[in-house]
Amino acid sequence: MRRNRLTARLVAALVAATPAVAVAIAGGAAVQPPVTTAPAGRTGPVLQTFALTERSPEATGRMRLVSARTAGRPRTAELAQRVTDPFSLVGVTWADPRSGPSAAIEVRTRRLDTGTWAPWQPLETDNPDASAGGPGVRGASDPLWVGPSDGVQARVVAAGAAELPDGLRVDLINPDAPRSGSAYRLMAIQKPAVQKPAVQKPAVQKPAAQKPAARTEAKTPGLVLPLRPVPRMVTRAGWGADESIVEEPPEYTGAVHVAFVHHTASGNSYDCAQSPSIVRGIENYQVKSKGWNDIGYNFLVDKCGRIFEGRAGGVHRSVLGAHTLGFNANATAIAVIGDFRSTAVPAAARASVAQLAAYKLGAWNNPPLGKVGLVSGGSDRYPAGQTAILHRISGHRDTGRTECPGNSLYSQLPWIRGVAGAAPAGLRYRGVNGATEHGGKYYTKGPAGPAWDLTTATRMMDRFEVWVDGRLSAAARNGHRQAGIRLEPGTHTVTVRGVHLSGKIASTTTQVIADPVAPSFSETPLVSLREGTVGATAPVRIGWAASDTSGLTSVRVRGADTGNLPGATRALTATARLGDPATWAVTATDRAGNSASDAVTRTPVLLTEAEAPRTGSWRAVRDQEHLGAEAVAASAAGASLTWTFTGSSAALVAGRTAGSGRVRIYVDGEFQGIVDLRSASSAYRQAVWTRTWRSSGTHTVRAQVEGTTGRPSVVLDGLVYLR
Repeated sequence: MRRNRLTARLVAALVAATPAVAVAIAGGAAVQPPVTTAPAGRTGPVLQTFALTERSPEATGRMRLVSARTAGRPRTAELAQRVTDPFSLVGVTWADPRSGPSAAIEVRTRRLDTGTWAPWQPLETDNPDASAGGPGVRGASDPLWVGPSDGVQARVVAAGAAELPDGLRVDLINPDAPRSGSAYRLMAIQKPAVQKPAVQKPAVQKPAAQKPAARTEAKTPGLVLPLRPVPRMVTRAGWGADESIVEEPPEYTGAVHVAFVHHTASGNSYDCAQSPSIVRGIENYQVKSKGWNDIGYNFLVDKCGRIFEGRAGGVHRSVLGAHTLGFNANATAIAVIGDFRSTAVPAAARASVAQLAAYKLGAWNNPPLGKVGLVSGGSDRYPAGQTAILHRISGHRDTGRTECPGNSLYSQLPWIRGVAGAAPAGLRYRGVNGATEHGGKYYTKGPAGPAWDLTTATRMMDRFEVWVDGRLSAAARNGHRQAGIRLEPGTHTVTVRGVHLSGKIASTTTQVIADPVAPSFSETPLVSLREGTVGATAPVRIGWAASDTSGLTSVRVRGADTGNLPGATRALTATARLGDPATWAVTATDRAGNSASDAVTRTPVLLTEAEAPRTGSWRAVRDQEHLGAEAVAASAAGASLTWTFTGSSAALVAGRTAGSGRVRIYVDGEFQGIVDLRSASSAYRQAVWTRTWRSSGTHTVRAQVEGTTGRPSVVLDGLVYLR
């Protein structure tokens, strides 16, 4: 609001109380705090009024001329200090809302708790009446919050031949005063129709005609989108609105095309715990002092960012307010509690204004960063019928000749528009619950839980949507960061869309493969004997052939001393105790988490050299290094040992030394090859040759001495086979 910058001299004391309020008159003498035992602000009336009418110096009950106008010096009149009932908010009002004082009006008040007088403070009187007019409506300054007080003084400084408007008075509001009647009603009261003079009002629509834009997304049958979130706020019941003073039901207009930002100009010296009292004070001031039907603003925001529901009618509806002369229809008003001509706007308050603007404009698909042309209903800047091109988020001064919402708050409107109209920022996948990531893709059996994050504050979000292959499949509230879906087998494109309160959208996409089929084994795992040392156990190898369309992620073999193996693993080595059955169960798991198992059981059996039919000359070799501490040796070419068994794998056990020769191997009468037993270092009980079959059968293995020149001797220790 524009401050009347006139030089001021000491003025003012209050005068005769209204008939409903008895007030002691102290004249110009010092005033002592009244004696009271009631809690501060809990006694006395809601409204006290005192006339501001200039009289002769000797008259009582009116302002006294302190100094007459002279060259370069304004005329000053004042009311003397006055003791009052408790109050916390003060303003001045006058009879004709179309006029206003051309003089500066200042007040000072006395603190209820200390009895000290505060400095003089100016009242903002540049704001024309924003209502539609009507019987009982008065012009008024913006109210000033002074905190619990019990004394007031006022003064008027007029330049030139300025005249004061008729009916000028000081109004004191006690928002904590006791109420009579039904003080807390949640709905606006509809009283019987009363014949009143015709009043010109903005064109309005019936409530049934004003609905936010419908959501028409193509979606999965049965899917219900979450309700559009309402900003967290203190309701009218929460801040203690006096519904008994609201005489008419709310009126509704069409789509909300613009959000007007105001400041209440009520001062900044309040604690946020006092905010509900301030809002109650503004309600009482605008209804009881100004003659409006209800508080004019649709929403109020305190310096801590707390939002208060303003005019009754439903925060989600297009309620006709009284806030911006000529532009109340198809608009919403957000008033920041305080005076922001030069005081910095707290970040919390800015954020709440942006949230409310996005909430109201986005509901009607109107972009907060855009502009709109509105036809004026008549203001001191735009005559009736003239089109004003306005930002969707505008300041009060954009339509009227006022300082509101103050230079400091007005300078923040570009930032507020940017936040209110931005698309969701930093939207990204955190993963897919119930799925495994591999190579930038996710694999699941079918159920999946896309999870996301973003940098935009939750309060600025409407909802999140999950689209599968171009179809809306799930939706989540603005505070959620995951949703559940079920996918048909195959590869899918899964997109998470974040929907801002403004209606702007950001998205992030990934591929999810749904694979409900478990891996398959093309054949039973194969166990074979392998080369190595034979003792109480025999060395074995377990191999398998498992596959899956989406790929294997891990393999685990029960019966082997291993953990999870990489999915590409196809075999491992182990040992098995001679004479004991051993079972190996292979479990393969694919990237989607499906598992399949197959198992095989085998028993290693030792056939000693003593059990083998012989040809040629063999001699016994006794040493603890041999199986059973005994083996046989031969040097003559053609000497042989033969074993017959029924099994699936066989291994010849022999000794290796630097002077060992070679043996020829025959299986079922067929020559298989030659095994050289020479070794730089001696090693005994060695499986030196193996052969494996897919299925068990009866086989004969014969080992024949070659008679190698210079090293003809060989030492054989038996044959191990798998049964």
